[in-house]
Amino acid sequence: MKTDTKNPTTVLSRATRFLGAMLTLVLMLHTAAVSQSTPVNLGSAANFVALAKSGISTTGVTNITGDIGVSPSAATAITGFGLIMDASNTFSTSSLVTGKIYAADYTPPTPANMTTAINDMQTAYTNAAGRTLPDHTELGAGDITSMTLTPGLYKWGTGVLVSAAGVTISGSATDVWIFQIAQDLTLASGAIVTLSGGAQAANIFWQVAGQATLESTAAMKGNILCQTAIVLKSGATLNGRALAQTAVTLIGNTVVTKPVLVTAVANVVVPQEFALFQNYPNPFNPSTRIQYSLEKATQVSLKVYNLLGHEVATLVNGRQQAGSYTVPFSAIGGSASVGNTSTFASGVYFYRLEAGSFVSTKKLILMK
Repeated sequence: MKTDTKNPTTVLSRATRFLGAMLTLVLMLHTAAVSQSTPVNLGSAANFVALAKSGISTTGVTNITGDIGVSPSAATAITGFGLIMDASNTFSTSSLVTGKIYAADYTPPTPANMTTAINDMQTAYTNAAGRTLPDHTELGAGDITSMTLTPGLYKWGTGVLVSAAGVTISGSATDVWIFQIAQDLTLASGAIVTLSGGAQAANIFWQVAGQATLESTAAMKGNILCQTAIVLKSGATLNGRALAQTAVTLIGNTVVTKPVLVTAVANVVVPQEFALFQNYPNPFNPSTRIQYSLEKATQVSLKVYNLLGHEVATLVNGRQQAGSYTVPFSAIGGSASVGNTSTFASGVYFYRLEAGSFVSTKKLILMK
């Protein structure tokens, strides 16, 4: 039967259906956009800087700022911390942790609170993994070294690698990054995740189906939501959270949850914290680079010492403005900054940054 296209009722019905379909499409697109740009809700898991189901262990001199906890495992699964039980029996403390330590076998209400935190952690993982319509798929075939990552949803069916040259995450303080990784996440030794433009670690979510590994002296930013283990090797640092559905392993690490703020001044990104980073490459031969950042203008001294504590090179000695700096150091002819003409022997050295009241020392290794 032929439809009467001139009938007003028929035309109105078609128009109504068309408008309804368009409205549905707009709502779907809007919902997807909101889903991608909205931070992952961590629930009560956000109260922890390290949270795991089967255990948290440490060796070496670890420094954690924030609460840590395990569930359904008991406190015996938290090793290397020298736990000191509080009189309330609801939490314990440690000289390695500026915060409280919780376990499933502590006095109520801790067991129930820990169950909730673990459930919230798993819900957050599912939420991050379930985000749709990625902005980037299989970027760099899984190798994002030296890239600058803008806000959005990233998806890989493989693992993800950040080599020693590092990666930059750039955006504003309200922007969100979600990385969906189907296999392992690896930060190579010395790799630094650098935040720029005001990007906040709290708004970065690494959803990892495999294992997350931060190799020695790597510097990670963001919340790691891992379906298996999170491993931080010697000297690695994390500004964010380690939320593992199995275990968290630490080896002389610094783990904190704090914003890393930057301020734009005359189109220059100025760090708002003092920091000394691991030299790259390390070990090195014959030259390496040392990076540091200054929160404000101050008198700066950067020197290299041998194992006996003797000064062998002065790389910087003077007043510098706020900003980020890279200083070369050569084992042949010493430092170009000083004119030290000695040739250094293979071995371990230390470099020390003094910037106002800020003092930091790190180790570098020359291998000829």
